[in-house]
Amino acid sequence: MEGGLSLFSARAKAENLRREIRWHNYRYYVLNRPQISDAEYDRLLRVLRDIEARFPDFIIEKSPTQQVGAPPASRFLPIQHISPMLSLNNAISDQEALRFGQRVCQGLDMDVDFVAEPKLDGLAVNLIYRQGHLETAATRGDGTTGEDVTANIHTIAAVPLEIGKMPSIGMDVMEIRGEIYMPRRAFAQFNKRLKGKGQVEFANPRNAAAGSLRQLDPAITARRPLAFFAYGVGGALEMNWRTHMDVLETLDSWGFPINQWIRVQPNIEACIQYYHEMAQRREDLDYDIDGVVYKVNDLKLRQQMGARSRAPRWALAHKFPAPQAQSVLEDVSFSVGRTGALTPVARVTPVEIGGVTITHASLHNMDEVRRKDIRIGDRVIVERAGDVIPQIVAVVMEQRSSEVRTVNVPQQCPACGAAVAIEPGKAAVYCPAGLHCPAQLKQSIRHFASRSAMDIRGLGDKIVSQLVERKLVLNMADLYQLPENVWLSLPRMGEKLVRRLLSAIEASKDTTLPHFLYALGIRGVGVATARAMAAHFLSLQAIMDADETGLRAMDDIGLILAREIRDFFDDTGNRAVIDALLGAGIHWPDFHDEMSGQPWQGMTFVLTGTLETLSRNEARQAIERLGGRMSGSVSRATECLVVGRNPGHKLENAREFGIRQVDEQGFEELLKQPDLLRKL
Repeated sequence: MEGGLSLFSARAKAENLRREIRWHNYRYYVLNRPQISDAEYDRLLRVLRDIEARFPDFIIEKSPTQQVGAPPASRFLPIQHISPMLSLNNAISDQEALRFGQRVCQGLDMDVDFVAEPKLDGLAVNLIYRQGHLETAATRGDGTTGEDVTANIHTIAAVPLEIGKMPSIGMDVMEIRGEIYMPRRAFAQFNKRLKGKGQVEFANPRNAAAGSLRQLDPAITARRPLAFFAYGVGGALEMNWRTHMDVLETLDSWGFPINQWIRVQPNIEACIQYYHEMAQRREDLDYDIDGVVYKVNDLKLRQQMGARSRAPRWALAHKFPAPQAQSVLEDVSFSVGRTGALTPVARVTPVEIGGVTITHASLHNMDEVRRKDIRIGDRVIVERAGDVIPQIVAVVMEQRSSEVRTVNVPQQCPACGAAVAIEPGKAAVYCPAGLHCPAQLKQSIRHFASRSAMDIRGLGDKIVSQLVERKLVLNMADLYQLPENVWLSLPRMGEKLVRRLLSAIEASKDTTLPHFLYALGIRGVGVATARAMAAHFLSLQAIMDADETGLRAMDDIGLILAREIRDFFDDTGNRAVIDALLGAGIHWPDFHDEMSGQPWQGMTFVLTGTLETLSRNEARQAIERLGGRMSGSVSRATECLVVGRNPGHKLENAREFGIRQVDEQGFEELLKQPDLLRKL
């Protein structure tokens, strides 16, 4: 036991946290529909980081503590950044910010000045200029590779398409970083137009900006009121200037918009004072900010300090607390999710927070209700951050009356009436009825038809609800069997709309194995895991036949997820749906054929130590492009160990097993001539 956690429970908790954080990364960075507040996300990340600090052997390369953002969406072409777009470590109190400044000064053994700037709540982009002309533009993505939004960026007037020959630095290629946002007044007018057309309004300016920039049709982006602020340049290119303010002044002279409130501060105490001034000023700005960023101003000192795997040591985001208000918890109902989990939802006395009237708030799960001792009738503190469902963060205990009532878990599913169950070790109760539960069936079909799954355009929530409520579909496979006259019988479904929908359903039959796996809705299997499973097993049958040991051979899959996958494919009902889907004509290219012909197809690589010229992500991507895969541990199946600076115990293991080894220079040669590997 260590710190109250056994090795087994700590490993299980870390796996659960990683899966939960990856899901929230995907919701935030790819779907632009976060489910939790920034504060709650930061809390999850801190708990995981604490576990990994106490149990260093648990750290894996693909842990969210070692990565940035989420992989780019598959509907956009990928663009690799010249230098990584790292995330920022967060502070939520003045004390944390003060400790950051003290660590910086102590580590450098000198006093330093900082640049303090508003933390814009928009979408980060990376602009690559070649000989002064805008060549490509990409979103942050996973920090290494982003989505190609070049055509859309061309429609934003605030982004210069040309900046001359960059004579002041004498460089042909430059990465310029900044934030795409939608001004508040423009956002209000834009939402008003949407409402007038009977269309769904955006929840906030960040969501509107992200959704507008990530349109497949640039003409749509061109009609959206987007703006831009530049805040820096990429990586080592900054070394052509002395300070960060020098960089910003140069960008300003080239025609890039620079935020007017950026200031140089002599010490961290002045930064914190600036933070409180901006907190008072934020409501008067025409754009959303969710905090302040502090950066060491001197660029050589930044280089000396370096970065961790996902964040620089020389910068910090000091976040504003989420807006809060007090209300009364009037009642608690339970919603049913895609996997059957029953989630408590609070109904509160209407209260205005940040200009929005709140009537419902999330309670997360029953463990949280018990931990916070929340009871019906309590006066509670409600917090709202962005477009996330508001949440109850605390009870005002000194105002609790004797008439409050305990929140009780329903004995029956509110959607189908089935007796609820409780999984050992899980916080949530769940409905075991599966697709026989209309709530789960609706959510499953919505997931199945989503863009990252089967991509059935036009199959919206209202149509799905009608299909389920009329018992026209009992599972996802039924979508492919409904005749045209049934679709026409639904309200507001004309011939033209039905023809488009049927065409989309037919087109969805031509898919890929990763998309199909994700569409099945296996608990814990996201887009990245589905892709990794397809690359590892190569066929659906091999995945369905794999036991827990075989599944856990993948870096992405731990004990709990392996059991979830195995349980899914062991269910006869799920097998019947899969057979029906395949019988309806869903097909994909042979993944083995897709991978075959690659020089490293089927080979496993392991990396130990630190590479000087490549990050771990870049090394992994290079290996995967040649058909190989990267593992976190050495085994007899390992093809090659790549040895960087300060190698660990993996080198000894490789020698013990007689596995071939290459240093960084040798690895770079292999990337140029992959066939050389077989001659080592």
